[in-house]
Amino acid sequence: MDTSPHATPEGGDGRRDLRRVLRAFNLSLAFVLVLLAVFSAQPDLDVRALSVGPRDLHGWLGLLTAPLLHGSVQHLAANATAILILGTLAGAVYPRTTLAALPLLWLGSGLGAWLLGEPGSHHLGASGLTHGLGFMVFMLGVLRRDRAALAAGMIGFLFYGGMLLTVLPHEPGISWQSHLGGAVGGALAALLFRRLDPLPPRPRYSWEDEEEDRTGAARTVGERDGLEPPPPEQVPVLWQRPPERRGVVLVFRPPRPRQPPR
Repeated sequence: MDTSPHATPEGGDGRRDLRRVLRAFNLSLAFVLVLLAVFSAQPDLDVRALSVGPRDLHGWLGLLTAPLLHGSVQHLAANATAILILGTLAGAVYPRTTLAALPLLWLGSGLGAWLLGEPGSHHLGASGLTHGLGFMVFMLGVLRRDRAALAAGMIGFLFYGGMLLTVLPHEPGISWQSHLGGAVGGALAALLFRRLDPLPPRPRYSWEDEEEDRTGAARTVGERDGLEPPPPEQVPVLWQRPPERRGVVLVFRPPRPRQPPR
């Protein structure tokens, strides 16, 4: 019996999934190239004015521009790698949800730093955005619980499970506030937009069709509607009385007469 799921002709599902992965990777790579371009232009920019200043009423521009700025090559490399992995993962499995969630993740990262950061400090970098993507993937795996969502959540946790700890103060000079803001934005986006991407169809196995073929032959329209029982010839026989055994006549020979002793 064949127990493998039915595949579409000529591997259509596989090609469609590959296109989604490539599209998500290309978009993530394009954003990384934008980060590289901005980083190369940073010497000519007023980084302090474009970063997030906590509770600075004149620093609202930093909510939009801070994720594009980075303090060092190592800082940029770490965030670029996370964006390539988590952006590709989220965009391939949840393309509509990811697109709708990006403004929430972007602003959540900046608001976390603006509300919780120390006055006089300046926060920049895309790490809040990466935390938002990571927490969104985790939460969608918990909320949706289909195979693709669970697999994406496990892959994301395998690479970036440490994000669960970096939303708390752990190292000087690291903006845990923007991490926390992005994580809250990612969890909120998962709750709000979890139904934007349709659930994948449940795989159907050949033995299910065989079972339906066996039972469907014994069903009539009335039986399916629950109005009348099926005719007797369509009722499966569950027990059959064994055939009666006919009696057997045993022939007993008469005993031989005893001879008198001599």
